[in-house]
Amino acid sequence: MDEDLLAVRVAELYYDEAKTQDEIGALLKISRWKVGRLLTQARERGIVRIEIVHPRARKLGLERELTERFGLTDAIVVPVPEDEEAILERVAQAAADHLAALRPVPRTLAVSWGRTLTAVADSLPEDWAAGVDVVQLNGGVSLSRRSGGAASVAMTIAQRAGGQATLLPSPAILERVETKQAIEADRTVAGILEQAAGAQTYLYSAGPADASSAHVENGYLKTTDVEELARRGAVGDVLGRYVDADGNIVDPELDARTVGVSLDRLRAAKHAIFVTAGSAKHDIARTVVTSGLCSVLVTDENTVRALLEER
Repeated sequence: MDEDLLAVRVAELYYDEAKTQDEIGALLKISRWKVGRLLTQARERGIVRIEIVHPRARKLGLERELTERFGLTDAIVVPVPEDEEAILERVAQAAADHLAALRPVPRTLAVSWGRTLTAVADSLPEDWAAGVDVVQLNGGVSLSRRSGGAASVAMTIAQRAGGQATLLPSPAILERVETKQAIEADRTVAGILEQAAGAQTYLYSAGPADASSAHVENGYLKTTDVEELARRGAVGDVLGRYVDADGNIVDPELDARTVGVSLDRLRAAKHAIFVTAGSAKHDIARTVVTSGLCSVLVTDENTVRALLEER
């Protein structure tokens, strides 16, 4: 029996028939050492492919490659489920698991808002931590009839950690620069922004520059506004600030009307957790990772492969 066929037979006995290595050696009249070598050979040559299919499984090899390639302190990568609609759910659960496992537990956690962060908040268990205070990173008061969910995200995360939520009482984007300057000059608002900027940990996502943007949904921008931003090079927004592929602000005038922590403060944060899922966000995910806007990435396998394929 040649080596490949022997490796196949060993793999069948070990994985399909649950034989021990000693039992396989006795059946095939080879040493236990050779059984082990053939099992390794079967994996290396692709004769055997091992897949962990638990919903909370991770892709450890891709995580190592990601951290080495981009200089991240950590990465959490989940497999893509057969039902792609479940990608956000899996990534959100992975982010919640990471947050609950943080040591030391952050005293203050600064968070953004939106569909991704809502999913993360909903995935956190009760008592995931004790005494964590949560503060909003950017404005989120909705201008439309549909709630933007910014307040509920911060409150859910805080309540489940036995802490307090500090909300930023402002829309994300204002119509006039003077109004934005006046709001940020208010002593209460200024104190909230300073608390957010000094948080031990940031948790946030980003949005694409298309009609699905939460800023369109919540009445801050029109679809035509986002289309114009995309025409000018925007790949998405981070904390409401629209950036190009290199992480530069696309529209300074719009940025001057945006309420929240600046991207420079985000870059300077020691522990900034970026959560993203799905192909629609590949471009903005690439920008966040390559322009130093995060130290930890939580995402899906397809997003990571798209990142790693880039030169």
